[in-house]
Amino acid sequence: MRINTAAGREDLRALWMEGEVVKMIDQRILPKKLRVITIKNYQEMAEAISNMTVRGAPAIGAAAAYGMALAWKAGDDLNVAAKTIKTTRPTAFDLFYAVDLMLSKREGDLMKESELYAEGIIAMCRTIGEHGASLIKDGMRLLTHCNAGALATVDFGTALAPMRVAHRAGKKFFVYVDETRPRLQGAKLTSWELLNEGIEHAIIADNAAGYYMKAGKISMIIVGADRIAVNGDFANKIGTYEKAVLAKENGIPFYVAAPISTFDKSLKGEGDIVIEERSPNEVLLIDDVEIAPKGAKALNPAFDVTPAKYVTGFITEKGILAPGAF
Repeated sequence: MRINTAAGREDLRALWMEGEVVKMIDQRILPKKLRVITIKNYQEMAEAISNMTVRGAPAIGAAAAYGMALAWKAGDDLNVAAKTIKTTRPTAFDLFYAVDLMLSKREGDLMKESELYAEGIIAMCRTIGEHGASLIKDGMRLLTHCNAGALATVDFGTALAPMRVAHRAGKKFFVYVDETRPRLQGAKLTSWELLNEGIEHAIIADNAAGYYMKAGKISMIIVGADRIAVNGDFANKIGTYEKAVLAKENGIPFYVAAPISTFDKSLKGEGDIVIEERSPNEVLLIDDVEIAPKGAKALNPAFDVTPAKYVTGFITEKGILAPGAF
């Protein structure tokens, strides 16, 4: 991704292998500070996935693959490493896909295999961008929810990939960026990426999306996905379902951008998708500042599931697929 720094414009990935360690951007402190941390073993990688230093389904998959490579390099028990990494985030399918892939290649060089996996994600995301950019026309006003950009996918993005490709091709459009409570990934991360890319946008409160849809100010919606069932039902950041329902009500095309690796062929539909429940503190506090009365309780589902009937199409590296085509 393109990043503007004091030293000038740089290209940087969300995470990468450097020698025998993994480097990654600490997404917890963006946009206040750009900090790169070092991961030396699979235990540290598991913690980084769990505490959301790295996040976004494809990026989590790459992190999991790198974690398995670190375990292989250190001579650790790969089955133990796999179990540890798999317990970090229950919803993102790419994590499980990557771990199982590395286990299947355990007789080879997992340092090389994990790098090939990460490079494959980047290539898929670039292709997703090329397919999706064909949907974006001059003058469009798009909406996206959460962060499905380079930070979530190693590089390029899923939902943001078509926007990157369209912008670099000279198309003029505008993006509404949902703030995405409770962790504010839209306000903190998506806006940061779009600013660095030079794409015109504005952050809006999650509750404002329906207002802009009804007012006829949104042409199309593009979101990412963390897990997709074979019938097209998909899990994404909490709040996605309501955007999809409102889009259907207002006749707005609703697209999901994701690589084929996000489709879980073991899941028939919505009822099979596990939803992660995270700490209530993510709702009760913002940047360690209490915003609720002392003693108040909170519920914090990290994802919701949107039925396939609300999806116009899936933008994948194989092309734009109709719901259920998988």
